[in-house]
Amino acid sequence: MRFVCAPAGHDALAGKVSDIGVVLYGQSQKTGQGAAGGAVFDQIRRRKLAPAPKAWDLLSIALSVVAADGRVERKASVDGWTRRIELAIAVNDPKFWSRQKELVQSALRFLTTDIWEIEFIDGGMLPAPPKQASTLPQECVALLSGGLDSLIGGLDLAAATAKPYLVSQVSNGDKKNQTFFALKIGGEQAHLQLNHNAKCPGPNERSQRSRSLVFLAYGVLAATVLARYQTGETVTLYASENGLIAINPPLTAARLGALSTRTMHPVYLAQLQKLLDAAGLHVLIENPYRFKTKGEMLAECADQDFLVKNAHTSTSCGRYGTFGYKHCGRCLPCLIRRASFHAWGQKDKTKYVYDKLGKSDGDHAGYDDVRSASMAIAEAKSDGLDSVIGASLSSPLIGDPKDYEDVVRRGLDELAAFLAGQGVK
Repeated sequence: MRFVCAPAGHDALAGKVSDIGVVLYGQSQKTGQGAAGGAVFDQIRRRKLAPAPKAWDLLSIALSVVAADGRVERKASVDGWTRRIELAIAVNDPKFWSRQKELVQSALRFLTTDIWEIEFIDGGMLPAPPKQASTLPQECVALLSGGLDSLIGGLDLAAATAKPYLVSQVSNGDKKNQTFFALKIGGEQAHLQLNHNAKCPGPNERSQRSRSLVFLAYGVLAATVLARYQTGETVTLYASENGLIAINPPLTAARLGALSTRTMHPVYLAQLQKLLDAAGLHVLIENPYRFKTKGEMLAECADQDFLVKNAHTSTSCGRYGTFGYKHCGRCLPCLIRRASFHAWGQKDKTKYVYDKLGKSDGDHAGYDDVRSASMAIAEAKSDGLDSVIGASLSSPLIGDPKDYEDVVRRGLDELAAFLAGQGVK
């Protein structure tokens, strides 16, 4: 399936009937077209910001990928999972991006486990700069999802007086939390909430493995409007994620493809960093918690008072919307969250749909993720940690994997202690 992604009025959008046109930074103009990023453009213009041209290009790529990712159903592929997706994306510098095509496709392949074929064409988004463009005084950029890890990351930055500019991807059920956390961390004027609003007509694919690309692209866009960036300094973009979830080993063979996301995996982040460096975008992506478990993040957070009172209001669940914006309590992100509270030693005031996991039925102890976690813990104990990690740390981009192996081991220990306390065998 081929998608042509470009701003409204671009000649390429009137191409082959078999192509799916995606209007970037606007609304669909005719039946059968998709759209992405209209609200993003409006927000940037309203704030009188002037991001770097290649930051616009990176966001155009991310929006195109997210739109296609949400449209092509995995169940229609030969193996029921891996898709072949073709994209033609309008950018400002097609010659540069064409030279980086293999790196872009490789990063996307690692992130989504699909085969991507990308063509870069001219005519990308580059708005005329405002007459008096705003520059931001903050020292760094931090992604703020509404989740527990990004909350801790923001609180730690604020405690260190790092003055972060906070960037959020708006999602149902999280917007109020993002606003509340941002007021505590950096103040109302230091928070940018964006929504990609990517939608193509036709079937919907819910796996959405590409979502972190657009989130990181927002962060890069924001980094290029900081005053320090515009004086030639490198700006750090903080993407906070505990080490176990960042590595996200498959745990069992059943989780190998469908359930083990790679949104903050160090290999993916290293590939993206190579792309930023090649583009001359002096933005450094950093996950300061890549060698910390979630429980360690909670215990070591610099603002314990705020965390004790408000940690339960953050979002971790992989099926949050499915259960009416409540934590299910049994998916892997929920299990790691619950294990982290257990390790922290503070009461977990989160309301879980499936609270007592020791019940011997398919909704509790017998649920897929709960069983997978239990099996991984037992397998690591009997056959060694490598049996669980598999190929997750095999890339040369990892370097010495020892610290990553250690954090996976400690993360599994937290899970084991929690499940044992729940009576899960």
